[in-house]
Amino acid sequence: MAAPFKFKQFTIRNDATAMKVGTDGVLLGAWASLEGNPQTVLDIGAGTGLIALMLAQRSQAASIDAIEIDAGAFEQCVDNFEDSPWPDRLFCYHCGLEAFVQEPAEPYDLILSNPPFYPEEVSSGDPARDAARQQASLPFEVLLQGVAQLLHPGGRFCLILPHREEASFVSLARKFGLFPSRITRVRGTAQSPVKRSLLEFSCREVPTREDLLTLEVGRNQYTEAYRELTRDFYLKG
Repeated sequence: MAAPFKFKQFTIRNDATAMKVGTDGVLLGAWASLEGNPQTVLDIGAGTGLIALMLAQRSQAASIDAIEIDAGAFEQCVDNFEDSPWPDRLFCYHCGLEAFVQEPAEPYDLILSNPPFYPEEVSSGDPARDAARQQASLPFEVLLQGVAQLLHPGGRFCLILPHREEASFVSLARKFGLFPSRITRVRGTAQSPVKRSLLEFSCREVPTREDLLTLEVGRNQYTEAYRELTRDFYLKG
């Protein structure tokens, strides 16, 4: 059984989920902008609930919803929400995005997703883990169409992707009326290639702010920029 992952203000239990707590989720939860003081937040594909919990800690949002299609992950997400300091602000729906958009809902000020992005032919041998990792379980077109329906016209959509997917995703997003407003490219060390892209979209076309984040200066020696970004969460921050 996987040990709970303890953050400064909440604990994540992830023994019943295919995808464990990882750097991608922490990056997205810490990086997403709270500009405009969003009051309604949605986490698409919540997994353990990590990103939603990070937003509950960081923001004053009155309502933070999450959707998760996997039964085990959904149950664990609910437990993590209920055990947190903010159970009255957090709610998880057991459904996929295509079903969720069928229900009438108020638009969200901020939508986040750490979506599955591996091609279908890449298998771990674990069907549950593959469903959480593989793009076929939430194609980018379905994700973007859902976001376009659910996002407030003045809201923001944030996600993290492999850097190799950045250009094609940005191009596809434009077809749904979503335009990049901020991009942070992430690399492991100063000598490493860029591995991830943190992307923020809005419904209007504006100049894109771009920067670069390096995680480590050496093995388990984190840069000041990464420590500052995650300081409010990691126990050793």
